[in-house]
Amino acid sequence: MRDLSDFETTAEPDAFDLVTTFDGIHDQARPRSLLRGIHRTLAPDGVYLVQDIHASSHHHLDREHPLGTMLYAVSVSHCMTVSLAQGGEGLGTMWGRERALAYLEEAGFCDIEVHQLEHDIQNDYFVCRPGKG
Repeated sequence: MRDLSDFETTAEPDAFDLVTTFDGIHDQARPRSLLRGIHRTLAPDGVYLVQDIHASSHHHLDREHPLGTMLYAVSVSHCMTVSLAQGGEGLGTMWGRERALAYLEEAGFCDIEVHQLEHDIQNDYFVCRPGKG
């Protein structure tokens, strides 16, 4: 296990063709730094696959989410507190697609596709390319 709060400066540049994170960015104290580090460590033609919770960044749009009540409860009792305990942003489980896209773009990803799998009502899958070279 390793603290990745400084990954944007410690990540080995252009080291990997594929980086994946599964349901983890929203738990980080410094998610923006981690995403910048992931961008840095990807080869110019690499791919970053992010699986994270399918939600909106606007809570009123999640009223009809079939798992919304449970996911907001998990967010407050675990995900937000993990980040806040480290002095972090406290994004939480339901940080949402809009904020995820904004953070990915801010980190330097310019080619981002969002997918949902027919059998998976809980997650979005972001396929991101670094756009460097």
